Amino acid sequence: MIEKDKDNFQVITVDAELQQESYSRHTNWYQQQFPNYEDKISVITNFKNYAGSINHWLQLIFFNTLTPFLTDKNKSWLTLGDAYGHDANFLIQQGIQQTTASDLDPNMLQISKEYGLIQHYEVVNAEKMSFSNESFDYILCKESYHHFPRPYAALYEMIRVCKTGIIIIEPQDPIARMPLLLLISNICNKFNIQLIDKIWKNRISYESVGNFVYKVSEREFEKFAAGLNLPMIAVKEINPNFWFVGSNQIQAQMDQPAFKKIYWKKKFRDFLTRLGIFPSQTLVLVAFKQVPNEETLQILKSEGYRISKIKKNPYRNS
Repeated sequence: MIEKDKDNFQVITVDAELQQESYSRHTNWYQQQFPNYEDKISVITNFKNYAGSINHWLQLIFFNTLTPFLTDKNKSWLTLGDAYGHDANFLIQQGIQQTTASDLDPNMLQISKEYGLIQHYEVVNAEKMSFSNESFDYILCKESYHHFPRPYAALYEMIRVCKTGIIIIEPQDPIARMPLLLLISNICNKFNIQLIDKIWKNRISYESVGNFVYKVSEREFEKFAAGLNLPMIAVKEINPNFWFVGSNQIQAQMDQPAFKKIYWKKKFRDFLTRLGIFPSQTLVLVAFKQVPNEETLQILKSEGYRISKIKKNPYRNS
């Protein structure tokens, strides 16, 4: 909401009631989608049995980006916004036993634990966590950041709670990677600020649950790291967004027309991304609190990560 201060300047204040409404709507969303216990079990069973499907193949595009961080099985992990425990389950399958899943809503996580997908879970508001400083080595936030009403607050909380680093996997804001789109936007703004919305359809977009869809950019993440005097970030571009209803029931095999179509669409998008013609659909953003060892750095580079050392702030002691 907008108020006036004592000097008559406009001041934007955060409405606590609006925040609480957002938290409540997200907490209740899964209950509305899967109201019965049987519905919830069906979802969890699907995750247990979808191996080899197109959906599984697409999910592995996300999860395979974690390879450089999985060499040390003794590291502890927290997954944020992991409503089904799906992300935590992948880590457990890779031998990371100190894995805690978390979400605002515990209902699905409880069933995931009963069915053996996860071992531990916590009810967590990402913007205000109850954990003490440096409680986990890594924090993974996969496709959840854009749901948060105050995602920057969540970023600061993640850095506080992690010991080694945070990993954000989210859709990319394309404008930083598309000079032509920026040029068009600038020209439109000179004449009619609303004109760009007719060209860039999802410039401002919302989900049905009520949240604005935050997209990420490498530059914004770099500034975030520099502001906190973090030593390094790593970035990887991926194109995994080809999901469709029923993709969990079709095998990811070339004799399946649906998979063959997606496979070549992805190949073409990857080619355009490598050439710099189109930005990737999704970014994997890693902020390190500690500089990783040489082995991890080499694996990051071999896996296609861009590594940026952040210039140390000369006016800060730590």
